[in-house]
Amino acid sequence: MINDLKTIMRIQGISSREGKIAAKLAEMIKPYTDEVSIDPLGNVIALKRGKGKKKKKIMFCAHMDEIGFIVTFIQDNGLVRVSQVGGINYVAASHNYVKFENGATGVIVPEGKVAHKDIAPDKFYIDLGVKTKKEAERKVKIGEGCALLSDCKKLYGKRYVGRPFDDRIGCYVMIEAAKKLKDVKDDVYFVFAVQEEVGCRGSRTASFTVRPDIGIAFDVTPSGDIVGADTNQTVKLGGGAAIKVKDSSVMCDQKLVSNLVTLAKENKVPYQMEVLTYGGTDTSSMQTVAGGSRAGCISIPVRFCHSQSEMIDMDDVDACVELAVLACSAEI
Repeated sequence: MINDLKTIMRIQGISSREGKIAAKLAEMIKPYTDEVSIDPLGNVIALKRGKGKKKKKIMFCAHMDEIGFIVTFIQDNGLVRVSQVGGINYVAASHNYVKFENGATGVIVPEGKVAHKDIAPDKFYIDLGVKTKKEAERKVKIGEGCALLSDCKKLYGKRYVGRPFDDRIGCYVMIEAAKKLKDVKDDVYFVFAVQEEVGCRGSRTASFTVRPDIGIAFDVTPSGDIVGADTNQTVKLGGGAAIKVKDSSVMCDQKLVSNLVTLAKENKVPYQMEVLTYGGTDTSSMQTVAGGSRAGCISIPVRFCHSQSEMIDMDDVDACVELAVLACSAEI
């Protein structure tokens, strides 16, 4: 199981460049579903057909894209300027290795002694270790993408650190849930969405295709058990699956929230409530497009989100998998 997670963690796929990770995810979920396709935007849509007479459509969704950078300009001295793709924390990204789609590597660094209060995207560049523009152009071209180096390492107990847990861990939850599902009464769709980090674009088009009755996203949520955390965020690492109530983009269907809480209680699945005052997930797209759906989200707590060292607890992940399976077998 952990090897599967490491595999999907180490495949680069920034927003709009998800081809390699899409192919791997389609391959991994195919044995556990009846039909797998990739739509024109790049979403992987896998269907496990239900055997009930009055079937609903349940759409699980996790995004496979990650944040990163795209080359915009190469200076005469070979230093590379980039534009951000998604929400970059430049303090966390600073002085880390980056890897380009073609395999070239470099280091992203700020100009001179940039104070934290002055940090801005145009104050950063990537140093490839070259001396001239000509040397740099042999390694990268305008428009090429890169991301911080990805990895997945065990710390202590069931805690792991690396990137991009946002949101490959959600993809992993869906694969593990698909493995555990036997016969289901409703049609269950597993959507690995593209371009969530730049506006939930993939889940929007996939929702038009599937037109779900119930939509449940799997994404990460910031853990509040760190020094200096937002006092409004009460989710904790190791506290169980986080059942979302709201974030800045969505008010989850309250009946669905109640159903998920009941399932967790009755089956002794560790859970906690998530009320997030900022951010958003693919839940919002599933709720509002193509006539709408009853939508919710089961979140995986993560420390240090959008950094090189995101941290998860596999007990939380296991709880999310179990709750996903229960949601397919119960009346929700």
